[in-house]
Amino acid sequence: MFRQLGIFTLAILAAVGAYAAQPRAEDFIKLKDEVARLNAQQQQNLGSLDELKRMIKGPGQPALKAPETMSVAGEPFKGQPSATLAIIEYADFQCPFCRRFEQDVYPQIRDNYINSGKVKYFHRDMPLPFHEGAMPAARAAHCASEQGKFWEMHDSLLGDAASLGAADIDERAGRLGLNVSELDKCISSDRFADIIRRSVTEATEMQISGTPTFIIGTLDAQGNLMSVKKTVVGAYPFGAFKAALDPLLAVR
Repeated sequence: MFRQLGIFTLAILAAVGAYAAQPRAEDFIKLKDEVARLNAQQQQNLGSLDELKRMIKGPGQPALKAPETMSVAGEPFKGQPSATLAIIEYADFQCPFCRRFEQDVYPQIRDNYINSGKVKYFHRDMPLPFHEGAMPAARAAHCASEQGKFWEMHDSLLGDAASLGAADIDERAGRLGLNVSELDKCISSDRFADIIRRSVTEATEMQISGTPTFIIGTLDAQGNLMSVKKTVVGAYPFGAFKAALDPLLAVR
């Protein structure tokens, strides 16, 4: 990543040099497109570098401004309806740290807390602006919910580092047995725009600046309102989540 950032200017100069010998109109158009592509790549690399710096800071980072309570009424979740604790993850489907958490840490949380009926697990969207595939992927997950496969699409999108372009999403949808045509119509619409926008706004108000970020708390008797107790910022090992969850379970 650092090397890519360091050679960005050289890449621009090389592109200029490649077209300087034949200064035709179409060459300048190609040059403009190449410069735009390289600039977009640099912005994505800078964004990933910011994420890496945030992760390196570790537990010393400032606390989030989470509210005392958060409603989870009507939201899809993994787990048993009778669970007394909840985890809300703010995630970006293109975030490498979200993917690492999904592959390395989440299975332990699932086996120890979710499948045992102790924890409900919720997903909320925080597509970062420098991840081009994050917003279409967020739309795809919600659109898959119309066909009863929100979590299947969620898990597929975070399951590997393949492209999150339209063709890749369609391929994933096909493997999941979704009606791809209906999914694509939904993705291209504004059907779930308000849900995603509300999630991003909420995360911004809590001063969440990167993904994954987790809000942990206790649920009321109806399972609709979570009292916020802990936050975990980053893809920390399973021990960090165990340390947050076990004391809450001990007093339930």
